[in-house]
Amino acid sequence: MDVVHSVKLYLNRMIEECGVGLKVLLMDKETTSIVSVVFTQSAMLAKEVYLFERIDRCHLLENMKYLKCIVFVRPTRENMNHLCRELRSPKFGQYFIYFSNIISKTDVKMLAECDEYEVVRDIQEFYCDFIAVSPHLMSLNLSDGCYHGTLWKPECLERSVEGIISCLLALRKYPTIRYQSSSTMCQKLAERVKHVLNKEGSLFNFKSSNYTGDTNIIPPVLLILDRRSDVVTPLLNQWTYQAMLHELLTINNNRINLSEVPTVSKEMKEVVLSAEHDEFYEQNMYLNYGEIGANIKALMEEFQTKTKSQQKVETISDMKAFIEQYPQFKKMSGTVSKHVTLIGELSRLITAFSLFEVSEAEQELACQSNHSESLKKVRRLISSENVRFIDALRLVLLYALRYEKQSNSDLYGLTETLKKRAPHEGNPSKIVKQMLKFNLKNQSQNASDLLTTENMKSFTKNMIKGLKGVENIYTQHSPMVKEVIEELAKGRLKASQYPYLGTVQLTEKPLEIVVFMIGGMTYEESLAVHQLNKCLGGAKVILCSTSIHNFSSFLNEVQNAATNISTVSSSSDF
Repeated sequence: MDVVHSVKLYLNRMIEECGVGLKVLLMDKETTSIVSVVFTQSAMLAKEVYLFERIDRCHLLENMKYLKCIVFVRPTRENMNHLCRELRSPKFGQYFIYFSNIISKTDVKMLAECDEYEVVRDIQEFYCDFIAVSPHLMSLNLSDGCYHGTLWKPECLERSVEGIISCLLALRKYPTIRYQSSSTMCQKLAERVKHVLNKEGSLFNFKSSNYTGDTNIIPPVLLILDRRSDVVTPLLNQWTYQAMLHELLTINNNRINLSEVPTVSKEMKEVVLSAEHDEFYEQNMYLNYGEIGANIKALMEEFQTKTKSQQKVETISDMKAFIEQYPQFKKMSGTVSKHVTLIGELSRLITAFSLFEVSEAEQELACQSNHSESLKKVRRLISSENVRFIDALRLVLLYALRYEKQSNSDLYGLTETLKKRAPHEGNPSKIVKQMLKFNLKNQSQNASDLLTTENMKSFTKNMIKGLKGVENIYTQHSPMVKEVIEELAKGRLKASQYPYLGTVQLTEKPLEIVVFMIGGMTYEESLAVHQLNKCLGGAKVILCSTSIHNFSSFLNEVQNAATNISTVSSSSDF
């Protein structure tokens, strides 16, 4: 199971099926992101795709009948209207139309009626209606949040169903469905996915060839979870490379905007991070901060050695060798510059904002139970000028989740300190109440147990070496999803808490698991799945979600959910 591989196969087929010749690729906003995370523009140019355009701007183009047009869009009403307009007055010689998800027969008929010039050569469904972030990680990029109070935003429910169905078709999986019983949103999504599986049974006919006639073949499991069951993971600072970059600099479709970073060069205003095309990133994205420091130092030393070897170009043989190695040399130069810039900025932020000390306090709140000591640290840190307001707020939120019901809790005093410190940053007391209400208290009635799982009880320190100035830091805690997946893979996940949809209940341990997290996941959870895929004894896991959070985006999710509560209709079906 590899979502990146599945998307690349579809995109390669699109280009190959329209044959040789110059091509234009028409996309919408979402499919542009789908393509950009798995293919570079230079890779597309090598496949004779010379022009990239948005379908909503296509009417502004001049006629180019010598180009073949590949259309790759989502099957939305808006895109159908743009396509019909384009086909009534075609600007290109031939059209090969690919939808990222299921399209109705009515829409196909409408396109046929608009094709008066008979320029359409093919219409197909190619199921890649999601962002394939990494082989085990898929996102729908629903950045505005999916909660309507404690229920679904209708449009996000539909988009989640479409994304899951597309992913299952891309992976060619017909799953048994399980869901988190404490969340009505999970049950609703499970039922809607099952409805589409039944309705579109012909598209899933591979299930018969996969599963009948062989009782040893175990069907995959689709497990649907709710972010509200683990609100702690998105609150914590991160210490592995990919997770740190998203937490401190924000990764958006494999890109980081560095335009606000002081002294950054013009070439580094925006950098692309792709494990497919960046060997250093692929090898280091899951390593911790200290290991990254040692590895970037080694990369720089290797680059300096190669630079010196290229300085002597005296003979024809030297010139030939230099020309042959120049592309690799230039690529390595770009890699070094990019990661030195990124790690330099991470180091600056960590030092300037006392993130080691903040993170230590966070982990103590999440994994230990020493109220008086934690309260002293939180008071001191949130009053410090070196600590950002965003980090002070996350400390208070963690304190609230842990000690809200403690008899001597000083939650009021902490929120008042935040309010005095930054009166223009909103109402901290209101944000705390929103977080407490967002938290799904399904694990225990005891507030002090809400942050505890078996994997979080033991917590150790890791001595980081290899980078000057790095101090001791805590290792990362284990997110709840890791424990849930482990229990599922071992066949021990309780049906009372995670029931099956329908009457079928598996007794075998699943070998293929697709987890969908409503309300957003984190790169810490992606790391956990990456590690599980190495140690589950053959079982493979894909992690999917409505979005990928850092603390800021998660806070927006929580606040959006709270904002929508007053507008929820008691008669709503969602």
